[in-house]
Amino acid sequence: MGNAASNDSPQVHLVAGNRLLREALTKLLTKKGNCHVSGVSDRLLEVASTISASGATVLILDSVAARDSNALFISEVTAQITGLKVMLIDMDDDPSFFLQCIQAGALGYLLRDASSAEVVSGVHAVARGESVCPSRLLIHLFRAVSHPCKALPGPRIKLELGLTRRQQQLVPMISQGLTNKEIASRLGISEQTVKNHVHGIMRRIGVNDRLQVMNHVYHEATVQ
Repeated sequence: MGNAASNDSPQVHLVAGNRLLREALTKLLTKKGNCHVSGVSDRLLEVASTISASGATVLILDSVAARDSNALFISEVTAQITGLKVMLIDMDDDPSFFLQCIQAGALGYLLRDASSAEVVSGVHAVARGESVCPSRLLIHLFRAVSHPCKALPGPRIKLELGLTRRQQQLVPMISQGLTNKEIASRLGISEQTVKNHVHGIMRRIGVNDRLQVMNHVYHEATVQ
């Protein structure tokens, strides 16, 4: 699909639920963006195998695809395909979801009002391994990083949360933004076991995602 790729042309796979958005982005990236669109999908079903077969190095997800997977797909697909970069586009400026996507491994996050030039430069930056996000969301990223440094939960706080010893080990690692795979490597356990423990932590303290775990534990640490 699109023009033949040159050596410096990012290989892009696009997933967008809106047909008009898919067509507009495909035209923009191939005609003006010096990109090769190797695949286009309207949903995430079997996208990982398609990307692997097409050789795409950048995956672009729209807001529908990203929210349908609750950002979990980002960490899953980047774990499956080495070197794949993920960029989100047509997004809301929701700080919680922004941080959730970044924590899952996304390198780019562009809002609905992004210009065509910002989209093109963003894709090329992400392809080079650089991060892209709106300046107005950076404050939330700085706060998320600084909170664990200010008040990592001590043993007493983690005990008061009613967590098991293994779950207590995971809390600071989650706060540091480590993925399930990275935590599994550090602890010498399977990734599935880590996933089970993370879900257990979320159920225990009554939250729905890893960012909320971090915020909840930080709050407990600061009020003690």
